[in-house]
Amino acid sequence: MAIDKELLDQLLAGRDPQDLFAKDGLIDELKKALSERMLIAELDDHLESEADAGAQNRRNGSSKKTMLTGTSKVTLDIPRDRLGTFDPKLITKYQRRFPDFDTKIISMYARGMTVREIRGHLEELYGIDVSPDLISTVTDAVLETVTEWQGRPLDACYPLVFFDAIRVKIRDEGFVRNKAVYIALGILPDGTKEILGIWIEQTEGAKFWLRVMNELKNRGVADILIAVVDGLKGFPDAINAVFPETVVQTCIVHLIRNSMGFASWKDRKAIAGSLRSVYRAENAEAGLAALETFEEGPWGQKYPAIAQSWHRHWEQVIPFFAFSAPIRRIIYTTSAIEALNSKLRRAVRTRGHFPGDEAAMKLLYLVLNHAAAEWKRPPREWTEAKTQFAIIFGERFMV
Repeated sequence: MAIDKELLDQLLAGRDPQDLFAKDGLIDELKKALSERMLIAELDDHLESEADAGAQNRRNGSSKKTMLTGTSKVTLDIPRDRLGTFDPKLITKYQRRFPDFDTKIISMYARGMTVREIRGHLEELYGIDVSPDLISTVTDAVLETVTEWQGRPLDACYPLVFFDAIRVKIRDEGFVRNKAVYIALGILPDGTKEILGIWIEQTEGAKFWLRVMNELKNRGVADILIAVVDGLKGFPDAINAVFPETVVQTCIVHLIRNSMGFASWKDRKAIAGSLRSVYRAENAEAGLAALETFEEGPWGQKYPAIAQSWHRHWEQVIPFFAFSAPIRRIIYTTSAIEALNSKLRRAVRTRGHFPGDEAAMKLLYLVLNHAAAEWKRPPREWTEAKTQFAIIFGERFMV
């Protein structure tokens, strides 16, 4: 609703505009006044209910309580009743923070800030001295949400699912270990993206991926049309053991990245240009011919491991050539999963290592959830790709 202009003029009269949003400024005064007014209204309603029930209850002064807001500390007068039965809903008995304060902390944590950085940020901007334990308490509350999110029901059909893993340092049994964080990113029939889950395991292996596939099936996934993977040995078998009709496609970006790992820095640009003729070929036969030409050429002779790597994964590269250009671009670019991995690595890098799996899961979930909130619309190619999916996969493609 619109606030009366005369009321606004009264509130702003004689005030320095610079002080409106400052500590103890007009905004904080309004928070205090409105909160106290709402608490009084709650007590009035409580006393009326008690009177209707025949109880002899009345006001009994107030007690002071300091609340943390997103910008400062506010001291409120909390009304009390004689019988001590009043339990306000706006600010519960043990509550010490307004919801916007928790939201602010979680948002900073999701952006990769450490507990120390969050504490310093709040102190510098708002003059609030917050203990590390309080920040940890706020972020730990996310773990319950993570458990619910990880077990939520999923859609029956995903035209595309990208599976990937990154390495994270986590303390385990007194040692800092390099653990694998598994991520599954699904594309729904309407083109929107959804993070299906995140899992933490000692190593990236096909046996664990089989467990992930079974979990996805138990949560409602009946069919995956195309699964894009990173080339891990045994991964295609793990997927097809649970989803036998799924087309498993090796991620072209991973193949190119692995290829660059064999080459010196100054040669990488030229090699990437030569490999373009392989994955942009019209069909599988032309692609294989282009790979053999690369293998026999100067770069293939200088770096024979590159062509060998492509040959090893060729069976999972072949499906790529059966698709039209729009679907190829979506599979090839994998920008969605790459963008997620980039955000995760940036957040992980600031911490060095995590004290345990729960701490790692908490941050990863918040980073992924924050990234998902920025997703606006399907890829540009999706409208054309959707038509191609309907033709290629028929009734399996459920819109």
